[in-house]
Amino acid sequence: MLRLRIFTAVALLAVLLPAVFYPHPAAFAVVAGVLMACGAWEWFRLNQSSDSGALAAGFACAAVCILFWFFPLPAKAMSVIWSFSALAWVVGGGILLKAGVPAWSLIPSALRQLLGFVLLCFAWLAVVNARALGINFLFSAMALVWVADIAAYFAGRRFGGRFFSDKLAPGISPGKTREGAIGGLIGVVLLAFGWCMADQHFLMDSNSIFSLLAELHWLFMLLGAIFLGLMSICGDLLESLVKRSAGAKDSSQLLPGHGGVLDRIDALLPVIPLAMLLQAF
Repeated sequence: MLRLRIFTAVALLAVLLPAVFYPHPAAFAVVAGVLMACGAWEWFRLNQSSDSGALAAGFACAAVCILFWFFPLPAKAMSVIWSFSALAWVVGGGILLKAGVPAWSLIPSALRQLLGFVLLCFAWLAVVNARALGINFLFSAMALVWVADIAAYFAGRRFGGRFFSDKLAPGISPGKTREGAIGGLIGVVLLAFGWCMADQHFLMDSNSIFSLLAELHWLFMLLGAIFLGLMSICGDLLESLVKRSAGAKDSSQLLPGHGGVLDRIDALLPVIPLAMLLQAF
């Protein structure tokens, strides 16, 4: 199983990294579009869609991404999209996590499908615009998610249950602990300060999300990093909530050893649009 996970991860990186570093952003836009289309297919399958309906949703998501590429939206429309994404993830996500798994099935399936479809299309728009801002900006936002996940895993393994008797979200993801979440946020804060120092000492193609916030004040950078770290955890928990409601362990088996595409990008889906919103300030 470990060999399979490593092989899949290497294969993904072999596709993703050349696309990111390719001079023209179209290469990365195509790779991101394929991932979001696969995510849309998985999302519809998890939310009571037929096989044909899920397949149509995947193609429709790809078509919307193509339209966004050839007909760029004005800056004001982008601001509305980032604001809507923030409202959906922060307010809607908070309400859902508080209500728990049973509340998800009470929402009409068509509305669940539509919401996920829209947020996936907006996430594609965000990640492509993040790449347009610069590779350093894109990687700083993505690294925040990776560090939050890795630090939470090791902190949970080492300290889980030592300081808090109750889990982070036992009805949604029983394995996640409060100590792990705190460890993930500490990792994000350390990353933010370290990345700002790197931006000052090395020649980068653009500012990172951390440096952009630090230009306002270091306190903004600290709060912004913690906020994005929390939303990374939120994205992970929300996908777990949807899978638990559907009775599924993984979003699909598209990525051998890893599960589905949504299993790999769930935490990125809220973070990238919110990073775009923060940099707009």
